[in-house]
Amino acid sequence: MTDVARGAALLDAHEHKDLLRLLTCGSVDDGKSTLIGRLLADTKTVFEDQLEEAARASTKHGTTGGMDYALLLDGLLAEREQGITIDVAYRYLATERRAFIVADCPGHVQYTRNMASGASTSDLAVLLVDASAGVMEQTRRHALVCSLLGLRHLVLAVNKMDLVGWQAARFYAVRDEFVGFAARLGVPDIHCIPISALSGANVARPVTEAQAPWWHGGTLLNHLETVHVAGDRNLVDLRLPVQLALRPSADFRGFAGTVASGVVRPGDDIVVLPSGRRTHIREVFGPDGPVACAFAPMAVVVTLRDEVDCARGDWLVRPGNRPAVATSFDSLVVWMHEEPLRPGARWIIKQCTRTVHAAAEVVRYQIDIQDLRRHEADVLPLNGIGRVGWRTSHPLFIDPYLRNRATGGFVIIDPATMRTVGAGMLLDRRGDIGGAAVVTATERCGRLGHAPLGVLLPRDVDVAGLERRLFDRGLFAAIVGDGEPHRVDRAAALLAAGLVVLLPGGAPSDVGSAPVLALENASPGALDAAATAIADSAARGRPT
Repeated sequence: MTDVARGAALLDAHEHKDLLRLLTCGSVDDGKSTLIGRLLADTKTVFEDQLEEAARASTKHGTTGGMDYALLLDGLLAEREQGITIDVAYRYLATERRAFIVADCPGHVQYTRNMASGASTSDLAVLLVDASAGVMEQTRRHALVCSLLGLRHLVLAVNKMDLVGWQAARFYAVRDEFVGFAARLGVPDIHCIPISALSGANVARPVTEAQAPWWHGGTLLNHLETVHVAGDRNLVDLRLPVQLALRPSADFRGFAGTVASGVVRPGDDIVVLPSGRRTHIREVFGPDGPVACAFAPMAVVVTLRDEVDCARGDWLVRPGNRPAVATSFDSLVVWMHEEPLRPGARWIIKQCTRTVHAAAEVVRYQIDIQDLRRHEADVLPLNGIGRVGWRTSHPLFIDPYLRNRATGGFVIIDPATMRTVGAGMLLDRRGDIGGAAVVTATERCGRLGHAPLGVLLPRDVDVAGLERRLFDRGLFAAIVGDGEPHRVDRAAALLAAGLVVLLPGGAPSDVGSAPVLALENASPGALDAAATAIADSAARGRPT
């Protein structure tokens, strides 16, 4: 193979790498910019002259006493002078396995709107926590915003582990506190990793055995390279918002737009919303000509068999799978304006390509960031999150945000200044978006009839037989197998949900600070005795 052919093959492989969009978020000074700077340097995605300039700037603006990797991200003069992140900074990096678009989001409360902007287009969030400070209010706020914006993958990066001597107890304490909070958010994939962004330990290179002999979970970069996000796409609900009607000549009339979700093919039976007119797709064109099918997020032009009225803001959907069309609806709102959101105020709502005038009818409640409880509220203040009832001048298409991120969200615009002042997530008309209500540990124990308990068992135990005996005694148990991926995080989530977790070959570090029972004898003849011991321990831990 010639050098030219080899170079062309490398470029082609790079262009077709799987892409992961992620953001870093968390409280102030938890090391978000430093982490991305370290990733850029360790993956050799930053030029030498950029490293040299950052090294020179570190002597003037640095805060670490040496090379300040955060300066590879914080480019604004105000950011460097104050040592903080103000605006969202996007960086691109790639490894042999995957390409990444990384959004570095600010941690200050006043810049929550910037963080929400970065989260709205991300597949995964890396939420940083200072190991010495623990989970802060802004940590909880960013986790809540991520869950509301539909992120299905969350990595808790417990940073600055070097400042606490890489103590396992400290990592597990932070992990358990956060997992207990996040269990109520409904995020299906939470992974916890200890790191030191400044030294690079466990970021791209593994932490040494001498530093953390207790950690066997892999590096942060390895998790980012292997996490599966392709299944998050909605390929079921066809939603094609029309952006532009094209009429270059009398012989051609097409409709341009980006496929938000689902798949569209020539011959498909479709409905134009809001008119309800039915027709068929004649042709589908991509950037290079006709295509056999198109899916999100492809930009396409479609032609229709019939001459139907269709313009910007209309949607093309399937007849048997169409969203509700309504002028009155509820949504969760993240408010980003200094002036509170008040009932009666008039705004502009933009949903995909559709723009309508709207009025907030009622603020139903505000969510408390600390405990996720709902409180009655008359207004929604800056950075407040709550449920709002709306009425619009023209119909909006109601796709619940949890089902369809691409079409279930909208932005709220001030008609006087045309500034974005809020973000909304449409709710299922049957009820609320998941995860806002609080279930306390006491309530959970009362419903299950026992307290959570981690049970350490020999590797050769008949764990299925033991689970059956516990089930027959009325206990809710789950098995986390030896060698199962993300075993520690799965066990933590199940314990936070109040279950008895059976861990063959388990160690105390697998359950962190949760109650634990170690059984050395769980032979087939001793399963009944083991089940009795587990039931007694779980009952003793139940609050009275």
